[in-house]
Amino acid sequence: MMRTVFDPAEMGPGNFYPVLTASVVPRPIAWVSTVSADGVPNLAPYSFFTVSSANPPVVQFTSVTRKDSLRNIEATGEFVVNLATESMIDQVNTSSAPYEPGADEFAALGIAAEPSERVRPPRVADSPVAVECRLRQVIEVGDSFVVMGDVLAVAVRPDVLADDGLPAFAAIAPLSRLGRDEWGLTPPVRRITRPGRPG
Repeated sequence: MMRTVFDPAEMGPGNFYPVLTASVVPRPIAWVSTVSADGVPNLAPYSFFTVSSANPPVVQFTSVTRKDSLRNIEATGEFVVNLATESMIDQVNTSSAPYEPGADEFAALGIAAEPSERVRPPRVADSPVAVECRLRQVIEVGDSFVVMGDVLAVAVRPDVLADDGLPAFAAIAPLSRLGRDEWGLTPPVRRITRPGRPG
């Protein structure tokens, strides 16, 4: 079967971006809260997000171009990754709008905030899981910036904890980003035991 081949060298960055985001799916969303050096809160979603390391615990997200979140993190050294859930989809989407620099998205969108345990930026009060981070490093890659944070605490609402004491996927109901203007909702879950060493 012949495949359609998308060549970034031929297409250019603007045309290739939709190919990447429609191909690397689903992508969990880091709803990143920060504060400016002057103490103004900021909240913005990032769909290039994952775990970098378990020991030490490090998470990362990528800011495509330099945005308020990145500037605030560089100024203060702290941020919170709030997990975005299905019930928050409209707020998350609206918070991605290009607000003026220095805008407080919590106030603009009526999103309730609460104090974090270890860092200055507030958590999203309705988010079931919040990962509080201290900046480890920022890596510039082309027009993007990979922000890596040491995890200082993971604050979980008790109503989303399973019997084993860990967050329950179905209770969290996390959002994900797909291609175009598509969003992923909570998918079916299948449990498979990981195999041992062959032989």
